[in-house]
Amino acid sequence: MTARVDAARRRPRAELDAADRAPDWHDNHVRTTFLTTPLSRRAALRAAGGAALGTTALTLITGCSDPGDADTPAEMDALTEQARLARRDAANATATIAGRPDLAAALGVIAAERTAHADALDEEIARAASTPPSSTTTTPPAAAPVPIDQLRADLASAQRDAGKLARTQSGYRAGLLGSISAACAAQQVVLLP
Repeated sequence: MTARVDAARRRPRAELDAADRAPDWHDNHVRTTFLTTPLSRRAALRAAGGAALGTTALTLITGCSDPGDADTPAEMDALTEQARLARRDAANATATIAGRPDLAAALGVIAAERTAHADALDEEIARAASTPPSSTTTTPPAAAPVPIDQLRADLASAQRDAGKLARTQSGYRAGLLGSISAACAAQQVVLLP
């Protein structure tokens, strides 16, 4: 190590500067057939990075807008039927409150949750159809009070149907239907005696 230092000290200053200024392998320019001026290593890396970033962005953009992912009329009909059943269950629960005041709190929760389910399904249907959701919802006519067993059977049917439909969907829609199915199960077991 000391021999090198001594040799460097003995070299004239001009010789050291020339050696330090000599181009290394990474300073050489890349010659290309489509560019008239040489392309530096840094510029080549910038171009490669930009191309990779552009390709990634293009892939993400086209992946998010798959035209083959359009909703079929059967899917929309199934969602519409689920919304109709949710509104029916909410109306039945509200009508039953008068006949069963001891279950008024539980029936009120069922009515509120099933109304929320219907609203969420209506919003999903409107989103899929690319139309803004309507600000007015159709309220079913006042229903006659139904027996608790009938309401429980309706909720069980809605649970099964929403669960089956959730298995055929993906993404947000599958989660929404799975949540509706789970809520109907909880309403039967927890809220109704």
